[in-house]
Order: sequence, then C-alpha cells, then structure tokens
Amino acid sequence: MVMARVWVKLAPAERANGSHVREDEITEDAILGGTLRIRQPASGYRVNMDTLLLAAAVEAPPGARLMEAGSGVGAALLAVAKRSANIFLVGIERDANMAALARENVALNAMDARVEIVTGDALERSANRAVYDGVFFNPPYAMEGEGRDPAPARRHAHIADAPIDAWVASLADRLRGGAALTLIHRADKAGEVLAAFEGRLGGAELIPVYPRAGEPAKRILARARKGSRASLRLLPGLTLHDASGAKYAPEVEAILRGEGEVVWGSAM
Repeated sequence: MVMARVWVKLAPAERANGSHVREDEITEDAILGGTLRIRQPASGYRVNMDTLLLAAAVEAPPGARLMEAGSGVGAALLAVAKRSANIFLVGIERDANMAALARENVALNAMDARVEIVTGDALERSANRAVYDGVFFNPPYAMEGEGRDPAPARRHAHIADAPIDAWVASLADRLRGGAALTLIHRADKAGEVLAAFEGRLGGAELIPVYPRAGEPAKRILARARKGSRASLRLLPGLTLHDASGAKYAPEVEAILRGEGEVVWGSAM
C-alpha cells in the first residue's frame, strides 16, 4: 500500500448514525504522520497518495470557506482543515454510506465546528447553493469503456457518470471572483481539463506528478481561477521517488506526514 509508511492502525471508535457499512468491513487508520484518524471501507476506494496530494495543493488562506465535491470519507477535507486552522469546509458526497463515514471522521478528529458534510450530488445545484473561496475535487478518472472494469466496490470511485467538462462547468459556478478550482487527474487527461477550463476559468496552472525522474507523468495537479485572464503556466513537476533509496522523495514524504504542502511555484 502506497501509504503504509505513514498509516498506523488505531483502536475502533463508536459508529455514528447513518452508515450501513458493517463494522467488520471498516478499518481505522492514521494519516499525516498519525495526526488524523480516518475510518474507511476495508475494500473499495481508500485514502491514497492522490487524496493527500490534492489536499496539500489546496489554497487555504485564513478565513476561507472551501468546498470539496465528491468528498468520500472526508480525508482530503480533514487534511486541509488540519493544515489551516482558521478555515471552514463543506464536503458534498452523494453516497450516503460514505457521507455517514465522513461525519464519523469529522467527529473522530474533533472538527465538527469547522467541517460540514452534506449528502447530495455536488454537480446538482440543489445539493448546495453557496459560493466559496475555493473548490477542490478528485473525480473518477475514467469514463465507461476506458480500460479494464474495476471491481464492483471501486466502480463508483473510478468510473465517471459525467465528463470532466460537466464537473468544471458546475463547480465553476460555486466560486467567488478570484477563487481557485483545484483538482487532481490522470496526466493523459490534461487536454480535457484545460478544455473544460476554457471560457469558464482562467490563469490555468499545471503541476505534473512523476513516479521517478525521467519517467512520464502519471498525474497532474491543476487549478484555475474565476475571472482570471492570465495565461497557462506549466510549473515544475513533483517527483514521488528519487535515487536516494528512500521510499519517497523528501518533499513528498513531508506532504505525507502533514509537514509540507504542494508549492505552486514559477513557470518552467
């Protein structure tokens, strides 16, 4: 498991009302060097590297009100909240079981005053009509028919019901002027992401995420702003593994331990 180095199994906590996931099908794990406890399904989609890279890339100035679309069990929300104390976050999740687990995780980490979970489809306006100082999301990476079918327990997290254009079109309307929409996606989807930004958001920025130096990027971190007319910036990439023999490169290790964040630096 990609996160094994920083995850520690902890004792079970009491369940909150609402989740129909059986207790013996849930694990409780520690992330960010043990500073956050996350209860999540033992199988299916679980907190992973993409979750924590996205959280570390979110702009979270003091006083900001942020929203995550498709927030799952709330790990990215809580990671952003842990990094920035004086902010408020809303997570919108359409899977009622995942939303219930997210509420458990909010309570487990004593974040009730700053993190709210809403059950609903983030792409539907009826789910939440507010506007935010920033929105972030980690969408399913494939459309129906792309690649191999995932296991049934992972399908909802891997196969998208709507293209990335629909996600951006809906979520761009949730942004205040100047606010950023931030996401992580497959690197080969960069063209689709930029096309979705076109005419809706400006000042697009891309950070490639490389497995190792010299290898093609597998992921991109992308963001763009409401009302910006700035040009596209391709920023220096993030390399997960270096030649030192350590499990992760130092800047990635710092992110995984909750001691660092993704730097949106100068263009290449």
